[in-house]
Amino acid sequence: MSLFDVVRKALFAGLGAQEKVKELVEELVKKGELNKSEGAKIVTAWTEKAGKRREDLSKSFSELMSKTLEKMNLPTRDDIEKLDKKIDGLSKKLEGMEKKD
Repeated sequence: MSLFDVVRKALFAGLGAQEKVKELVEELVKKGELNKSEGAKIVTAWTEKAGKRREDLSKSFSELMSKTLEKMNLPTRDDIEKLDKKIDGLSKKLEGMEKKD
């Protein structure tokens, strides 16, 4: 199982849990154990915490990917663009020198 699959499953599990929280709160409201206002506050608070956790997970995943790519020592898009510009410049200089001869 790839790292992407693990992250994807974790995010989907979070979405499923959010639905379960909503269902539980709705059931408690129906039973009269919570009023609608309290239920809405609970769902909102849980959703905010879940969003924060999702952001933290995304940030951690991005940092992990950055560190992994850095350790792999792969050229970045910026590195490749700089090399392309240098090659273009050298090609133009070479063409200019060929025309002079």
